[in-house]
Amino acid sequence: MSAPLRAVVVDDEAMSRARLRRLLGQQRDVEVVAECADGDSALAALRRLRPDVVFLDIRLPDLNGFGVIDALPPEQRPQVVFVTAHAEHALRAFDAQAVDYLLKPYSAERLQAALERIRRLRAPAPAMPLAASAEGFAQRLAVPVGARLRLLPVETIECVIAQSNYVELRAEGQTYVLRETLSGLHARLDPRRFVRIHRSRIVRVDAVRDIEHLDGGRYVLRLANGLRLASGASYRERVREAMGLG
Repeated sequence: MSAPLRAVVVDDEAMSRARLRRLLGQQRDVEVVAECADGDSALAALRRLRPDVVFLDIRLPDLNGFGVIDALPPEQRPQVVFVTAHAEHALRAFDAQAVDYLLKPYSAERLQAALERIRRLRAPAPAMPLAASAEGFAQRLAVPVGARLRLLPVETIECVIAQSNYVELRAEGQTYVLRETLSGLHARLDPRRFVRIHRSRIVRVDAVRDIEHLDGGRYVLRLANGLRLASGASYRERVREAMGLG
């Protein structure tokens, strides 16, 4: 059996935490490792415990849910399921790479669907979508084109841009859509050839033609196809190392 899915529950309402804890307790492969009632304690727990997933309310005392996620470096962020009574934050939630968005009052079936999505993300990648190199990194990706799957060589991919719960691959003047998380895809790409420059963007290093320095440790990278992509401040050192900026 695979290791249990380690979860943290964050909600300022005790009854909401208790209900979610009870529902998660009915899952054989889920272990609730912490409960938090405010943003500051949630951030501390996530840093200390490094869980697989956090079920996170948005409106919290102290730091709100988005602030909690933004305060974590990308490599420390668990899968995020926002659990809230406020529908107006859904677009921002998916921009933050949330796995799902549960709107209170949610049903047990709706929670089950979110858990199934998380389990799929944890599962090993099937053999068909990826052809791996000797180092274990992908050489080709299987992307849907109509009713067919096209085997797209990774060396043709200029950049990858996250869009809600899928990614766009830009390659040879075409855009392909793949049902995948950016983090999951990034783990399969050779880090010598691809660099994550933002929580929602990856670029192929040799597709970059010039770089413009911005304030706050950010850059604008212009690709050979003319596309301009801004980097995130927390990715400054990654960009500098990948581009040989010293």
